[in-house]
Amino acid sequence: MDPRATPSFEGLGTFYLGAEYDLEQRARRSEVVLFDSKDLVTHAVVVGMTGSGKTGLGVVLLEEAALDGIPAIVIDPKGDLANLLLTFPQLAPADFEPWVDPDQARVKGLSVPQLAEQTAARWREGLASWGQDGARVQRLRESAEFAVYTPGSSAGRSISILASFAAPPAEEREDAELFAERVQSTVSSLLGLAGVEADPVQSREHIFLSTLVQRAWSAGQDLDLGALIAQIQKPGIERVGVLDLESFYPAKERFGLALALNNLLASPGFSAWMQGEALEVDSLLYTREGKPRIAIFSIAHLSDAQRMFFVSLLLNQTLGWVRRQRGASSLRALVYMDEIAGYFPPVANPPSKAPLLTLMKQARAFGVGVVLATQNPVDLDYKGLSNAGAWFIGRLQTERDKARLLDGLEGASSQAGAGFDRAAMERAISGLGARVFLLNNVHDEQPTLFETRWALSYLRGPMTRAELKRFATPPPSAAQPATGSAAGPSAASGARVVAPSASPASAGPATPPARAAAERAVLPAEVPERFLAPRAGAAQLEYRPALLASARIGLRDAKLGLDVEREVNLLCLRQDGLAPFDWEHALALEVERAELEDAPRAQASFAALPPECAQPKSYEAWRKQLVEHLARSWKLELLESELSGLVSAPGESEREFRPRSAQLLRERRDEELEKLRARLAPKLAALEERRRRREQALEVQREQAQGAKVSTALSFGSALLNAFLGGRRSVSGHVGRAASAARSASRSSKESSDVERAEQDLASVDAQIRELQEELAAAAAELSARFDPARDTLRVRALAPKKSAVSVRALVLAWAPFVDGAPGW
Repeated sequence: MDPRATPSFEGLGTFYLGAEYDLEQRARRSEVVLFDSKDLVTHAVVVGMTGSGKTGLGVVLLEEAALDGIPAIVIDPKGDLANLLLTFPQLAPADFEPWVDPDQARVKGLSVPQLAEQTAARWREGLASWGQDGARVQRLRESAEFAVYTPGSSAGRSISILASFAAPPAEEREDAELFAERVQSTVSSLLGLAGVEADPVQSREHIFLSTLVQRAWSAGQDLDLGALIAQIQKPGIERVGVLDLESFYPAKERFGLALALNNLLASPGFSAWMQGEALEVDSLLYTREGKPRIAIFSIAHLSDAQRMFFVSLLLNQTLGWVRRQRGASSLRALVYMDEIAGYFPPVANPPSKAPLLTLMKQARAFGVGVVLATQNPVDLDYKGLSNAGAWFIGRLQTERDKARLLDGLEGASSQAGAGFDRAAMERAISGLGARVFLLNNVHDEQPTLFETRWALSYLRGPMTRAELKRFATPPPSAAQPATGSAAGPSAASGARVVAPSASPASAGPATPPARAAAERAVLPAEVPERFLAPRAGAAQLEYRPALLASARIGLRDAKLGLDVEREVNLLCLRQDGLAPFDWEHALALEVERAELEDAPRAQASFAALPPECAQPKSYEAWRKQLVEHLARSWKLELLESELSGLVSAPGESEREFRPRSAQLLRERRDEELEKLRARLAPKLAALEERRRRREQALEVQREQAQGAKVSTALSFGSALLNAFLGGRRSVSGHVGRAASAARSASRSSKESSDVERAEQDLASVDAQIRELQEELAAAAAELSARFDPARDTLRVRALAPKKSAVSVRALVLAWAPFVDGAPGW
């Protein structure tokens, strides 16, 4: 098989998982397995014992997601999935050397460099055997950022859980059921971390703490552990249910709960939970520049209670983020969890189960897929997993595992309205080997046996904390706030207001000598004046004259659906020259009413006041000049996608806009794929029927190798056709039957001109199928180029207001305080 010579399937929402597998021959077949990413919207389960290749399949799924621009939240209890960061496009021995096992080298009688050379060669050969190379590894690295977070530790990138105690968004609080689940899960995980066993219904600790959390969050108030401890002692409530507080939970006993949580807060290791990047899903899934991220949470170093605590918080944060997204039919993001046993049991209800169950039920409507993996199929809630549409089944350890899994599969198929042949499925599962999986996908007509492809990442096994430290430093874009420039919006903001202004430090020109406060000019009643409040501790103030204006600017664009108003405050200090005030040099200020004073501070001096400032008519002229200045120079800059044509909303950051544009591109791509399916499906159906008739007519002896040649020629093309035309349907199956017919015919010695004509007819049909493949390849290349988010370019679109849409609400004489010649406000 040489997939490099076949049509490309990159960028089309199809995941290259491997190749079909022949159980009887114990050999890989030539038909490539491509998995439609949209099928993950209905979730997936990966099951397989240790050594089955389950983790390798998970790595392959995540690699393909990254290549397609799909971000992921990855929960890694064992530390294996950090291998996704070990990608070496050059495939050089020096790249592998820091990561090979020195103990393994000693056992083999090799030096570490020699083992690295062998490993690099094995990886090059393995990739090549699956039609891959360093170029595809490089594309993987360019398609997404990979990051390893280690909660409660500084081994990887640190993560702060403070955001987890923040009040959920209003839309989540308004959903009573979801809000109650969020409160219950948060309280359960927190009490578990503190070593308090508490039942949500019977435990007064749980009920009381839930009451406090629900009350604060309902009011939109954020919490932290210190504030929660204080509220336990002084809760500010008199009753819990119908009982008064002291009867329900006396203060003396509440002190024990407060002490348990305080011990947790005071423990030396707990500070690590409060440091690092915020546990905010938006910033975890995308970099500041909007690049997709595979965020891997390695929790192998945590205790069981700590793992449950963090996983529950992370799932709740993810669920809240999901509910804030708009509906989608294409895959938007993945939530992948390895070794799910204990977090989703059939009977018990740990804090992690409720948010996981809700994600399985609701996330599909928002384009978020959940993939759960386990080596223990017995300890799973199969009723909850009946929402999963794709099951990847690897080698199992016991008959009990097999029987439990088949029960779950049968239930899932029944709920999806799909057929299920239990006996055939059992026979297939019994013969599975390493890296061989049975894919039961409700979107396909029949299950598929396949062998997983070679991973692009170096699979070297679990990483130690010392090894994870190599990945602890985030790239500059993730660690530092982005800054804007005159050329366009910053990475942190997709909409920027452009209003020329000078810096406060250089705003003060040379002014005439000061005069005493008692000599301050007396102004007419028509000229209002205010005093900017000096900063705390400022002494020996000198007030300088300035104009302070508040203006409102309206922007309306029916085509963009834009109707916004912006208020700007400008401070224009006196300038040297003919005109005392020039709005081109004004400073943009965020001025609160409390920052303006009606009278000057005592002992302050004043700079000379230009005569024009005492004339009311001057202010009308300055007002008109300000309107002209704002209409000419004020701009609202938005981001516009070159491929999707989408324009960012005012205030939308690049991190928020790029994913929205990418999702729109994926949905448009999928719409075009549906049109392509509708156009090609009738052609394929007709060819399949013709081929079936030609096979029946074929009864001559033929070389076995010739049948193999036909099968190989159609391998990748048939996989592409099947992926595009709605599941692994029939092309490869017909090819297999053609080869069987050829083998059967090889046992016959009959030769005739009718048979020769039948062979020619069959070859003609094969040629037409190849033409269909070529047509598909051309369409695929065009779709990939037109809808690939990685090729998208964002340009700046500047909108200027009409003069009639600018109004000056207030214009006053403002005295600006200076200290030693520098701005003092």
